[in-house]
Amino acid sequence: MEQSKATSSGERGSNYGLGIDTGGTYTDAAVLDMETGTVLCSAKSLTTRNDLSVGIGNAIEKLDRSLFRCVRLIGISSTLATNSVVEGKGCRVGLIVIGHEAAANVPVDEMVQLDGGHNLQGDRKAELDIDGAREFVESVKTKVDAFAVSSYLSVRNPEHEIAVRELIKSATDLPVVCGHELSSALGFNERTITAVLNARLIPIITDLIISLKKVQKSTGITAPLMIVKGDGSLMDESVARERPVETILSGPAASIIGSKALTGLNDAIIVDVGGTTTDIGILRDGRPRLDPEGAILGNWRTRVKAVDAFTSGIGGDSRVVVAGRKLQLSPLRVVPLCIASSTWPSIKPKLQALRGTRAKWVPSYMDLDSVPQSTELYTFNRRFNGEPLGQEQERVLELVTQEPRTLYELAELLNVHPLALNLRKMEGQGMILRIGLTPTDMLHAEGSYVEYDAEASRLGVEIQAANAEMEPAEFIATVKRMVIEKVAGEVLKKLIYEEAGEGKMCDIANSLVNNMIKGDGRRDFAATVHLNKPIIGIGAPVGAYLPGVAEIFHTQLVLPENSSIGNAAGAVSGNVMESMEMLIKPKKGMGAMENPPCTLHWMQERKDFESLSEALAYAREEGGRLVREKAMAAGADTVELIVDNHRKEASLDRGWGSNILLEVNLTVTAVGKPRLYFEACR
Repeated sequence: MEQSKATSSGERGSNYGLGIDTGGTYTDAAVLDMETGTVLCSAKSLTTRNDLSVGIGNAIEKLDRSLFRCVRLIGISSTLATNSVVEGKGCRVGLIVIGHEAAANVPVDEMVQLDGGHNLQGDRKAELDIDGAREFVESVKTKVDAFAVSSYLSVRNPEHEIAVRELIKSATDLPVVCGHELSSALGFNERTITAVLNARLIPIITDLIISLKKVQKSTGITAPLMIVKGDGSLMDESVARERPVETILSGPAASIIGSKALTGLNDAIIVDVGGTTTDIGILRDGRPRLDPEGAILGNWRTRVKAVDAFTSGIGGDSRVVVAGRKLQLSPLRVVPLCIASSTWPSIKPKLQALRGTRAKWVPSYMDLDSVPQSTELYTFNRRFNGEPLGQEQERVLELVTQEPRTLYELAELLNVHPLALNLRKMEGQGMILRIGLTPTDMLHAEGSYVEYDAEASRLGVEIQAANAEMEPAEFIATVKRMVIEKVAGEVLKKLIYEEAGEGKMCDIANSLVNNMIKGDGRRDFAATVHLNKPIIGIGAPVGAYLPGVAEIFHTQLVLPENSSIGNAAGAVSGNVMESMEMLIKPKKGMGAMENPPCTLHWMQERKDFESLSEALAYAREEGGRLVREKAMAAGADTVELIVDNHRKEASLDRGWGSNILLEVNLTVTAVGKPRLYFEACR
């Protein structure tokens, strides 16, 4: 590498970025030249869910360390926030709702409802019960780790949330999150959920950042650390600690940004085939399409701006099941045999002993994920912190801690019938992990993609092919075709929902979709579908599946040279972006005036003006100042301001003069490249 003479005065050498993506199965790391987008080196490691820093450190250790001294930026996309919300993890939160009831099942530990709130004009609906707030805070401050405050229509006037926030800060050292700080959109329940989830995630993201700092220290990389937000932009670690909820859907966002960085395309369908899921997104005019209503997590609609990605439960680690000689794919994630055998040498002899045996009978009414497979084993993952375990559960944990064991082994050792063991509950609680045959094993068995123990995969295929009364080659081809058709079906549904809005597919619609996907037609007609955009494939196994998907859609497939680490590339390819929405409404009955008196509503205040022009000038100046400050705090070097101005008017019949102004919506956005760290490349 050419030696640099960069100095603190601004003379610069090579600009490299270290991108990291922690997926459900793999953690990817890559060093990119940030000037050219060239991937200089990359590596993969298994994700360590109990401590993400271990998997991250393992991936980084495989990179070319000589490049580290010229790394100017570290970017990370992570499933941590998304998984934590879905799995119900997080700290204890005390919620204060003002002027409205909270929705049912809000994930909080303590809650109080107080008088107060505002109306659509920003006028007080009732006086704030500040004494009630003080009493609640004093009574729960030792029982919670953070507070969330949500007042009715605080986006029109945030004064009550601000007052309670200041009260909490004066009485405790705990973090406080207000609804108006995270969204300016209407929707009390959605804003409340967003504030609560943000509060719950603060210690989780903080722990991740601390772990990453340890990895940085061990590698000697002193560059700033930035996190990918759900909209694909970047934010500094300090901002991520305050607004961790904005990192949900970070992985799919990085996938879309990485696709653009690796291909240069501005319009495409992105299909990211991972180990756990397949994420489908759309790139339009060089930007990921965002969900206009806010991201949905679990059963909750939030007000988080994030990519409108469609996540399907099909991936390299999906479970391949033979039930009654019928071959099926389950979205349940299991550890592939090839990976598990590389970790536990005892697995391969157990598979070899199963050669020539046939699957035992099981009732036809069992749900798919409970149907036992002779090739499946269980291993210990973690202890459950809930209710005490029963004697049988304790014994199961003891046995699978010693070595991975099949259901039938466990039943024999415990002297119970195999179907009497309730392992699904223990699996659902994360106490044990299931090991089984997967699409990843199909690729290992045929030799098209080999990273781990291919012999274990071949044994699993041989055993299950016999149970399905197939030859191994036919078995592999059938599973691969099932994956192709499943991914194609999910892509088509995503595009249909994009055009027509999400709704329930009727039997006729499903029949047409199946006709187009399977390609064999029906007796009297055959339907085909053509995509107007190319497909960009991201992920290690895309070469095995996406050519078939592109063929179904009669479109071009683009597989970047470094498609396997597309998310890691996206983690250092985004911009820093901060936006703020501001609403200006004319005074009641004055919208027909050319320059009416107006009221400005935004996250800082409600403010009256004598004219629309004064309100617009103030909004541009103050909004621009604040988003610029936020972008610089989020890690931007220099920023460009973009102001979108949308007038909403009511049309009048001819003869009545000009239209009536209803409102003006301003979106002020600051965009900039991330600030890089510079020191001489020695």
